[in-house]
Amino acid sequence: MKVREIMTTDVVSASPSTSLSEFGRLLTTRRISGVPVVEDGALVGVVSEGDILEDQTRRRVSRHTPLDWLVTTGHPRTDPTHRHAATVAEVMTAPAISVDADVSVRDAAAIMVGRNVNRLPVLEAGRLVGIVTRSDLVRAYLREDGDIERSIREDVIRGTMWLDPDAFQVSVANGVVRIGGTVDRRSTATIIEKLVNLVEGVDGVVSSLAWETDDRHL
Repeated sequence: MKVREIMTTDVVSASPSTSLSEFGRLLTTRRISGVPVVEDGALVGVVSEGDILEDQTRRRVSRHTPLDWLVTTGHPRTDPTHRHAATVAEVMTAPAISVDADVSVRDAAAIMVGRNVNRLPVLEAGRLVGIVTRSDLVRAYLREDGDIERSIREDVIRGTMWLDPDAFQVSVANGVVRIGGTVDRRSTATIIEKLVNLVEGVDGVVSSLAWETDDRHL
C-alpha cells in the first residue's frame, strides 16, 4: 500500500508570514494540531501546536490552555526580557521532513518513528499533494492485513484460480503472507504464489504449498 492511498489531499497549510494568532485560530477551527508551511508553492517547513508550546515554555508564558494567548486579545504574562514569536516562520520546523506519494506505508511509518514526527507532508514531483499522519498509518495497518487475506482468498484463490479458499491456510502479518495447502500441480502452486505476490499491500510470501504432480518437465 502506498502513501497516496491513505493521505489526506485537502491539505490545510500556512505561510511563513502567517501570524501566530491566525495560526492558532486555524488549528482551533479545523481541529488539527499542525500543518505544512508553504511559500511560493514550495514546502519550507512544518508547524505544530508543539512548536508553539515550546516557544511559550522558553518564554515562560502562563495561560489556562496552550492556545488561549493566540486567540484572545489580552496580553499574556511573560518574562519581559524575552520577545514572543510573532509569525509561523519563527517557530516552524525547517527543513520539513516529507515523503513521496509512492513511498510504501511501512517506509513512511519507519520515517515517522525514526525522525520522531507525527505527520509527513506528501510530495509528488516536488509539489505538495497531501499529508499523512500517524493516525492514518495506524488505520492502514489495522485494515491492511485483514484486507490482504480476504483479497487472497476471494480474488486470487476463488476468483482467479477457481479453487476452494477453505482448502488453504492463509495468514497475513505486517504484509507478509503465509500460505499452505495442496494443489494438483506444481505449476498451479507457482501461479498462486506469483498472484499472491501481486496483491496490493503484500510485502512477501512464505509458501508451504504442496502438489500432487510435478509438471515442470511436461
